[in-house]
Amino acid sequence: MEGLMMDYPLTLTHIFERVARYYPRQEVVTRLPDRSLHRYTYADFHSRALRLASALASLGVSRGDRVATFCWNHFRHLELYFAVPVLGAVLHTLNIRLHPSQLAYIANHAEDSVLFFDASLAPLVERFRGELKTVRRFVWVPDTGQASPDWALDYEELLASGHESFPLPSLDEREAAAMCYTSGTTGEPKGVVYSHRAIVLHSFAEAMGSVFGLNDSDVVMPVVPMFHANAWGLPFTCVMVGAKQVFPGPHLNPESLLELVEGERVTVTAGVPTIWLGILAALDREPGKYDVSSLRVIPCGGSAAPRAMIEGFEKRHGITVLHAWGMTETTPLGTAAVLRPWMRGWSEEEKLSVRETQGAPVPFVEVKALDEEGREVPWDGKTMGELVVRGPWVAGAYYRNPEASAEAFTPDGWFRTGDIVTISPEGYIRITDRAKDLVKSGGEWISSQELENALMGHPAVLEAAVIGVPHPRWQERPLAVVKLKEGASASPEELREFLAPRFPKWWLPDAFVFVDEIPKTSVGKFQKRALREQYKDYRLEG
Repeated sequence: MEGLMMDYPLTLTHIFERVARYYPRQEVVTRLPDRSLHRYTYADFHSRALRLASALASLGVSRGDRVATFCWNHFRHLELYFAVPVLGAVLHTLNIRLHPSQLAYIANHAEDSVLFFDASLAPLVERFRGELKTVRRFVWVPDTGQASPDWALDYEELLASGHESFPLPSLDEREAAAMCYTSGTTGEPKGVVYSHRAIVLHSFAEAMGSVFGLNDSDVVMPVVPMFHANAWGLPFTCVMVGAKQVFPGPHLNPESLLELVEGERVTVTAGVPTIWLGILAALDREPGKYDVSSLRVIPCGGSAAPRAMIEGFEKRHGITVLHAWGMTETTPLGTAAVLRPWMRGWSEEEKLSVRETQGAPVPFVEVKALDEEGREVPWDGKTMGELVVRGPWVAGAYYRNPEASAEAFTPDGWFRTGDIVTISPEGYIRITDRAKDLVKSGGEWISSQELENALMGHPAVLEAAVIGVPHPRWQERPLAVVKLKEGASASPEELREFLAPRFPKWWLPDAFVFVDEIPKTSVGKFQKRALREQYKDYRLEG
């Protein structure tokens, strides 16, 4: 048909060039490891990222190559967020909280060609560097002032070798821009690849007034790590709208974050509930010490936000906690618990009951819940089913993993989230259970089955089931329920030491309970629901 629109590509290149032209004087602020603040502008960011892209090309990084980062939230990581994809390469953020064996597997599976890492994280890199098969160059990001080792290039020296006049290639919006791996299920981590188109559309949705409402008047502090699901897309969205960004670096304690909120007049900050529980406690402990009047909204996700926390920020400090839900596979934003106009006149109790849900789908994300036979359940707020989603920034397959991809989608192409939910008549979802019994600690997944299988490898253990129990700080922590072999003995300390070489420290169970029998289903599986009910009042120390 005649008269159609231009075929203009939705790429990060446009966002990158736009911020330099229209917001050159807007600031980017970073808390460095020594606690000092680094400041520069988007004009500085743009010129440095261009030089970095040029330098990467000189290193031999070409279209489609994976470039890994192992970094905290800071201005140099932001430069990588754009320099890599506008070159046509693929940004691959590695989660610094994973076990070295997992990190080696992920980097090898992605076939990363270059690895950028913070100097402060060098000891962690040393633990898996020797296992990397495809990384040909390491780049030392000088966040500590120390000189780079002989096996790594220095970031600033590399950047200085590049040229601001470097011509950026024309890209297709369906080319890969970034990738993350999820370890949120049993088995090996799975890769999710994000196209330019997906990230651009996700950024538009996130900025909408009925979602996070981001604009160039905002000062945004992403506390959610840039190595975790693209920091929920916030760095990309902020550059698109020209918002000032404040990066906390490695300092995530309440006092440091509150100092940044007050000093930089932060309006939006986002992260998991664990962070905000600490912030709320600090504000309540010393009323009036910190000025948080600039804060208007705290997008919160990763695990369920406690009702008391949402209410505490609203009633005592006038700050809205915006409960949201998403996954690595959804880029990650899927839903947000924003009140509809007709709800604003509701009672505080009624409004709170909506705001504590995981929210309703943002535009272009579709959801439904399926029963065990694959039939859609009614949106009545009562009937449970597995949440399935689809949309332009929802993964269509896992990277080089056809087996996992085949299991992850319904026959008609919807992505299976593994979350068991109810959906209200207005479309608000509430997560009630997790299909695969994962434990979610401080917003990070812990696989109960992997811990169980490892525990049952101990010579004294006959059976072991791991469940999540409430924790005052981390929301949920693993509790191991263990049945020993007849005549055998083992202490909690011995079992924890047995697990320690295999898993990150934060995966290890907080407590071990020894029992005569572990309840099972009719087909011999551990009855996790019965265990959770039995130990729902089990008290872990904070």
